[in-house]
Amino acid sequence: MLISKDGSRWNLESRMETHFEVDRLKDVYRQYGERGWGKKKWAVTNRGNQAIQQERDRKLEQLLQRAGFLPLGNRRILDVGCGTGEILAGFEAWGARPENLFGVDLLAERIRRAKDNFPEMTFQEANAEALPFANGFFDLVALFTVFTSIRDHQMARNVSREINRILRSGGAVVWYDFRMNNPFNPHVRGISRKGVRRLFPEYDSRLMTVTLLPPLARRAGCLTDLLYPWLASLLFLRSHYLGVLIKS
Repeated sequence: MLISKDGSRWNLESRMETHFEVDRLKDVYRQYGERGWGKKKWAVTNRGNQAIQQERDRKLEQLLQRAGFLPLGNRRILDVGCGTGEILAGFEAWGARPENLFGVDLLAERIRRAKDNFPEMTFQEANAEALPFANGFFDLVALFTVFTSIRDHQMARNVSREINRILRSGGAVVWYDFRMNNPFNPHVRGISRKGVRRLFPEYDSRLMTVTLLPPLARRAGCLTDLLYPWLASLLFLRSHYLGVLIKS
């Protein structure tokens, strides 16, 4: 499904896209795939990765509940950088309907796999600097480790403006991203609370620190259930911000 930017016609040329940064990002994501990180580092069978997801989902549910968004019901949700669709599909657990779930990603292969995995949802290959949706179309926009991968400041501004455009007043950005640099991955850089506010200055930002340092969490093995809660309680070991940013 393609929805025009003004409700009637979508003009891609009206956006100034940062093509060099887009090409760099595509190359980085391809490298991740070639290295098999999805089956190794990010494997869903790893108990540390499971603990990370469970903590994130539990706390996100609490944030959405407090902000008045649950149950999700008829709310339309966009996942920017949706990958193969698993995170977007997770919103069904909170009442979202699959026909109201949309995902965009730079890589065509990821979109093909997402469509195969979740045929009732809508996925499109797209650059988030020029989103193919009408103004105010969405109630929620999910940004999971998106902006820390963008090095070009102009691209970051373009993406934040587009998200603001397609998000309705009173809607919210669901934010989950690194708050510190990752010494094991030079392709990402942390974003502070101030950095989040610069991207979305007119939003009511409600951020919390979550996620035990992933390299540490993944090594806990059979001790994960015991060690993860204790280690994740230590602020200096929490690597991400999780939050709901509400548009005024």
